[in-house]
Amino acid sequence: MYPSRFPRPRVKIRENVNEAIRAREVRAVFPDGQVEVLPTQQAIRRAQELGLDLILIAPTAEPPVAKAMDYGQWQYEQKKKQHEAKKKQHVIQVKELKFRPNTDDHDYNFKMNHAVRFLAEGNRVKAIVQFRGREIAHTDLGRKLLLRFAEDLAPHGTVEGQPRLEGRNAHVIISPIKKEAKEKSKEKPKQAPTPPAQSPQA
Repeated sequence: MYPSRFPRPRVKIRENVNEAIRAREVRAVFPDGQVEVLPTQQAIRRAQELGLDLILIAPTAEPPVAKAMDYGQWQYEQKKKQHEAKKKQHVIQVKELKFRPNTDDHDYNFKMNHAVRFLAEGNRVKAIVQFRGREIAHTDLGRKLLLRFAEDLAPHGTVEGQPRLEGRNAHVIISPIKKEAKEKSKEKPKQAPTPPAQSPQA
């Protein structure tokens, strides 16, 4: 018999479902709320009698926990949970802003506004001062600019160390202030209650 020219379609194996469950017994949870430790094959038959699948939901438990439910519904719930987790997850990025030692106020303020927005979005900001030609002899101007930049951003971020010079660039990194710290800074100290006025003694 000659081999087929076309590869056989791959059958997707459903892991931890019905016969794929390798545990000898499971703690089976049924839709009516009944929970019972049963041999795996018996629990599968019970689930199938209800028109459901037996799905392993806690494989590391002793014994493993399996739930009788519709496999399609379970897949939908898993995808929904993953989607919600991705929405809550925020990838922190490092946003770079480049300056020159003689950057004018208009350009400085323009980039300052960008930095405030980046920090509010939860990203880090890397401010870089680039020195060209003979400007490298005036690194103190770049350092002063970076310190000014960090000071102006103090209400929005915290500086990670002092400005550093690497080659012809000086830089400083600013991280966003955590929400907890912002909320604490907004809280005003409570004033002590004023004692009631004493009535004059007769």
